[in-house]
Amino acid sequence: MNSENCPDCRPEHEAFSRRALLKTLSCGFGYLAFAGLATRAAAAENPLAPKAPHFPARAKRVIFLTMRGGPSHVDTFDYKPQLTADTGKPGKRPGTQLLGSKWKFSQSGKSGLWISELFPNVAKHADELCLVRSMQTDLPSHPQAFMKMHTGSFQFVRPSLGAWSLYGLGTENENIPGFITITPPNGFGGAQNYGSAFLPAIYQGQRIGQDNRSIAGAEVRNLETSLSPAAQRTELELVQALNREKLARDRVNPAVEGVIESYELAFKMQGQMPQLMDLAKESEATQKLYGIGDAATDDFGRKCLLARRFIEAGVRFVEVSHGNWDHHFNLSNALGNSARSVDLPIAGLLSDLRSRGLLKDTLVVWAGEFGRTPHAQGGDGRDHNNKAFTIWMAGAGVRGGMSYGQTDDYGYEAVENKVQIHDLHATLLALLGLDHEKLTYRYAGRDFRLTDVHGNVVKEIMA
Repeated sequence: MNSENCPDCRPEHEAFSRRALLKTLSCGFGYLAFAGLATRAAAAENPLAPKAPHFPARAKRVIFLTMRGGPSHVDTFDYKPQLTADTGKPGKRPGTQLLGSKWKFSQSGKSGLWISELFPNVAKHADELCLVRSMQTDLPSHPQAFMKMHTGSFQFVRPSLGAWSLYGLGTENENIPGFITITPPNGFGGAQNYGSAFLPAIYQGQRIGQDNRSIAGAEVRNLETSLSPAAQRTELELVQALNREKLARDRVNPAVEGVIESYELAFKMQGQMPQLMDLAKESEATQKLYGIGDAATDDFGRKCLLARRFIEAGVRFVEVSHGNWDHHFNLSNALGNSARSVDLPIAGLLSDLRSRGLLKDTLVVWAGEFGRTPHAQGGDGRDHNNKAFTIWMAGAGVRGGMSYGQTDDYGYEAVENKVQIHDLHATLLALLGLDHEKLTYRYAGRDFRLTDVHGNVVKEIMA
């Protein structure tokens, strides 16, 4: 007799609730049904298993440092002496005046990269940085530009960069998520920025912490249980057997597939995730290196240290978010505060990665969704600018001490070696050993890819 014929159990089988499981077990034939389902369940291929890249990879993993809001490139990494000299003159937009940077730039490292005094600690790593000063994106609107940076599209729901990376390469540690996002924004597209869209749900990012809240004390919910590991394993096997039976009947059910994979990962996470998130295990010297304990740098320092611990444990893609860089007003104070809060932690991250031998195969990316105007807004602010902004990369696969592309004399627009978002994505995938034209997923009758039908790899920045 199949337990699905039991009047007491039939309705709950479709719900997969704990109550249904307990009632199934209470039926006289519950264990027999469980044994039969478990026997019939086929061993599915592990979607997170490591996969070979398309060609030899320069980088094995990525730490993506997202500066939400659009950092001013002309005040940070794009030196414009002509803009400073012409401060007060009319800008391109009617009724505006040019505003030179209020911060000094100087050449750093043997490479002589021009970097603002806003980043004195990052500047010490100038010879490891590859500045891309000719970035452009489609629209000067935060939600659209942010989603474009993360998914390659601002019009449609598409898998995120992190999800594509995990889909293409799998993970080196099946006991923790292969893609983690730390305090992503609730707005600006929200979960779409780390979602998997039509890719299997197992490739979406695991969120840790919440936007505008301290990361200290953040945890992954529901990792603790009152059951013993053996009892929980038995319960999980029953749940998964029922899920697979449901999937066998439906043949195609992405929601159930996602449940099966996420339940298994959640069970494995209990043994390792809490220890990984315990920063107290780090030495006092390491915590100081990241600025932990200092009010200005503590929060982002903790995020960067978590990122290092995650990639060291085998996570493929970690995103660390910081905001707000949307400085329409009070630029003199607000931009300085934003830079101060991330400068030391980022420098600490680069130093720590290098000392542990991780920088040679870890790609670190620093980027916002667009730049700012060279003319003033309200006297002490800058407006959105999608025609020019700067990002930088460091570590595996990129040429350190390099500046690629340039903007006009005032930083209004990229004029040499322009790099669009699809080009950036194609390049990041190439550094991971993935051909952006071959990394596809069949959905709704066509093969989709991160770069759609666009994208050129910027080979000049590769080591």
